[in-house]
Amino acid sequence: MAHSTTPILEEFLESQVLLIDKPLDWTSFDVVNRLRIALCRKLKVKKLKVGHAGTLDPKATGLLIICTGKATKRITEFQDQAKTYTGQIFLGATRPSYDLETEVDAQYPTDHISDEMIQYTTQSFVGIQQQMPPVYSAIKQDGKPVYKKAHKGEGDTVVMQPREVIIYDFNTSSDALPLVSFEVKCSKGTYIRSLAFDFGKKIGTGAYLASLRRTASGEFTVDDAWQLDDLIRYIDRYEPSVVVRT
Repeated sequence: MAHSTTPILEEFLESQVLLIDKPLDWTSFDVVNRLRIALCRKLKVKKLKVGHAGTLDPKATGLLIICTGKATKRITEFQDQAKTYTGQIFLGATRPSYDLETEVDAQYPTDHISDEMIQYTTQSFVGIQQQMPPVYSAIKQDGKPVYKKAHKGEGDTVVMQPREVIIYDFNTSSDALPLVSFEVKCSKGTYIRSLAFDFGKKIGTGAYLASLRRTASGEFTVDDAWQLDDLIRYIDRYEPSVVVRT
């Protein structure tokens, strides 16, 4: 794969922006931590600033922007950019986490759903929306992520507040019901899991997010991203006197 840039490792200490294709079932912190360990070992340093610009859930894959050194000061800038996602929504059931992280807790009829209803519902989400974040999220209350209470079975004690988000573009395909394929471009802070849940509710059934992939963030695209294993191998084999171009 060709990458937008091939990093020179010495520059990680100063400033570097990397694009990673996050693997399934990895947290965003897992990726940051794995890179930090590999870089500190190779560069023979004890500390290195490394952060990501926009969390991806464990069950999501795709573009993760990683910043090191002084580039970490640009994290907010990158987080503020519009994001594009593709994925699938499953109609006819719900899960507490709104995705595959938890088991199905209820099932609903889908016989009434038509292609016309799906397209009408899709377009109703375009524009400014008041969205309720899922309880299984990293939003902090009392200094702790609310998902920790949810995992302990204390989700009912969490009071979430709606937030304003913008859906710039939303397209769906119902060729493989009960799965609905989609592509969405949205503002920062949008929970695609909540979009899936709300989609089902508005169409008169239950729904959850069956798959999700971030394909773009601002001007960056996943087509220019490193596979994590490839980047780790590159770091491990890097020789300061050699600059590899791809």
